[in-house]
Amino acid sequence: MIDYPHKNISFLLENPELMGALQEIMTVRSFSKHDIIHEAGTICNNFYIITSGIARVFYYKEDKDITVHFSAEQESITSIDSLIQRKKSKYNIQALEDLNTFVININDIEEVLESNPKYERFGRLFLQQIYIELVERIEYIQLHTAQERYNILLNKKPYLFQRVSSKHIASFLGMTPETFSRIRGK
Repeated sequence: MIDYPHKNISFLLENPELMGALQEIMTVRSFSKHDIIHEAGTICNNFYIITSGIARVFYYKEDKDITVHFSAEQESITSIDSLIQRKKSKYNIQALEDLNTFVININDIEEVLESNPKYERFGRLFLQQIYIELVERIEYIQLHTAQERYNILLNKKPYLFQRVSSKHIASFLGMTPETFSRIRGK
């Protein structure tokens, strides 16, 4: 088994009482490689905890798809803009491998969080993690060269380079496939 040091749901696993409450509202769902889990232009009602596989969040701009996020085992994935604001999303979510997930509906999670004040911490930690990832993403694109972005991702999530296509990684890194290929070849 590969170690995934950036698990964004680790605080869930550390709270058996909360995990028990969530297990009551989770459903298990599998997706095949290339399946669209959530489609842009619709409201996202779920967040997914990945138990196996990798998924990505992406959008289309001028007929190009641009990857903005990857999630793998023990990480969650959703269209956060839509989930929180209850509006149609700009983003798609796609399985990049066969994907097994726990699915939690936003209405169900809100009921669980309201049922016990101790659980509110989960919501706060989850949103803090997403905020940190967004800030890092902005800094990543604005403050680092293409080579630095490549090196950071390689150090932070090396498993992506074996499991995700070069075009999706290049898009995530904000570079053309040609630039990615040149940097990777160094």
